[in-house]
Amino acid sequence: MALTSSVYARRVGVLASAAALAALTSLVNAPAAQAAPPAPISASAARAYLATVTPRTEGSTSGYSRDLFPHWSTVSGSCNTRETVLKRDGVNVVQDSSCAAVSGSWYSEYDGATWTAASDLDIDHVVPLAEAWRSGANSWTTSKRQQFANDRTRPQLIAVTDNVNQAKGDLDPGKWLPPRTAYRCTYARMWVDVKQYWGLSMDSGEKSALVGILNGC
Repeated sequence: MALTSSVYARRVGVLASAAALAALTSLVNAPAAQAAPPAPISASAARAYLATVTPRTEGSTSGYSRDLFPHWSTVSGSCNTRETVLKRDGVNVVQDSSCAAVSGSWYSEYDGATWTAASDLDIDHVVPLAEAWRSGANSWTTSKRQQFANDRTRPQLIAVTDNVNQAKGDLDPGKWLPPRTAYRCTYARMWVDVKQYWGLSMDSGEKSALVGILNGC
């Protein structure tokens, strides 16, 4: 009986060691984590905020120009906001002396595509500049609009496939959502987070779409 117990104990020890080694190997061989924008508010917090929102009719784009939202601002040295976000959102990104990304890998959350050339990526304003203008930014100072257009503290900027970003244009979630459905909950949380922080209004179709998404998160 003692011999049997001893053999059993040794076998358990060997199995445990093998499992630990397998876990360590898996960790070492795991792909590099994809960097991302700052985490948005939770789905429950977003739902709670939406419950307080009174929809407003969206304003017009009269007088709007992207030049009224100066970007991309210098972050440090020769690095501007675009290059800084490319570095943040990529894996193994190498930059040259001008801070331009010359190599790396980027996973576009909107459509699930992976790119190795920075030229294939746009930096999307989650809440588009024209949408912000129609939602209250038309009354801001140029300085405040510049802060909004270069906001890296909120989840307002993200590196994504260029033609997907161009297809989005200045549409709100009532008219456009990321093709990759698995990201829509996160996208809705990002949108609400940005609009809440910057005090931007929502129209009824936009709010309804956001509520519908977040209720399923």
